[in-house]
Amino acid sequence: MHDVKNRRTFLKRTKYEDLRLEDLFIGNKVNVFSRQLVLIDYGDQYTARQLGSRKEKTLALIKPDAVSKAGEIIEMINKSGFTITKLRMMTLTRKEAADFHVDHHSRPFYNELIQFITSGPVIAMEILRDDAICEWKRLLGPANSGLSRTDAPGSIRALFGTDGVRNAAHGPDTFASAAREMELFFPSSGGCGPANTAKFTNCTCCIIKPHAISEGMLGKILIAIRDACFGMTAIQMFNLDRANVEEFYEVYKGVVSEYNDMVTELCSGPCVAIEIQQSNPTKTFREFCGPADPEIARHLRPETLRAIFGKTKVQNAVHCTDLPEDGLLEVQYFFKILDN
Repeated sequence: MHDVKNRRTFLKRTKYEDLRLEDLFIGNKVNVFSRQLVLIDYGDQYTARQLGSRKEKTLALIKPDAVSKAGEIIEMINKSGFTITKLRMMTLTRKEAADFHVDHHSRPFYNELIQFITSGPVIAMEILRDDAICEWKRLLGPANSGLSRTDAPGSIRALFGTDGVRNAAHGPDTFASAAREMELFFPSSGGCGPANTAKFTNCTCCIIKPHAISEGMLGKILIAIRDACFGMTAIQMFNLDRANVEEFYEVYKGVVSEYNDMVTELCSGPCVAIEIQQSNPTKTFREFCGPADPEIARHLRPETLRAIFGKTKVQNAVHCTDLPEDGLLEVQYFFKILDN
């Protein structure tokens, strides 16, 4: 690897355990020996053919009726070989819903569609794999949930849908419609698309760390949080740069010996920030996360998130707000300052 700016070799050919082949796609950010790199193109035609020939991105939209099952759906997405590259819980205005359902404008059930898709939050994801459009449609099953239960009993709509409108999730049919719909939810112009769902009241912050995302734990952790009766009122995937993480973790600088490693972990790949709501949110959610060291957590609090999903004190699956008064500040940092 050559450092063009400083005109010197940054890295000779070497084995690097923390990087996986599926991380190597255009637009992704990867960390190599604490240096954050953005992948902007393939080095040559051979590499492009090997890594990028059939890679596609498509939109995966969890509809209002299935948001409570987001953990299970994300688990199915991960197990089917997809990489989630963007994720955001949002609410659609009537105009945004009309833009999304423009192809159904003349259908008799159009008004029902609009009313349903604006009735509550949705979770939009950009997902990536070989032949993503076709494979995502296969995982979804037929549009009518009843037909899905007959023809594709293991599909998302068979498991979580009710009928032809309340059918749990959506996927575009063609490359062109995938591009149009992803632009609506994740504008390439730099705008943020439909509004996020953060409430900024009685809240605390949870961040699912990059190692847990890359190890396919996102769905399982969301299920665990829901099953413990915590409300997740905003969810979003972020790719943080080092400056953002240093600012966010500033209170730990000089206090926690693992500070530098904590910073490196949180900017090593995508993380997912969550606004958690409960009547006494910070105290109880912090208890549910468990001690910072997963080994201690496994001995003292084996039912906690860090005991179940954590590996080390740095790679301990989740960050949670430590002080009650910081809950709102941390949620605002992600859902007001970074999400703009």
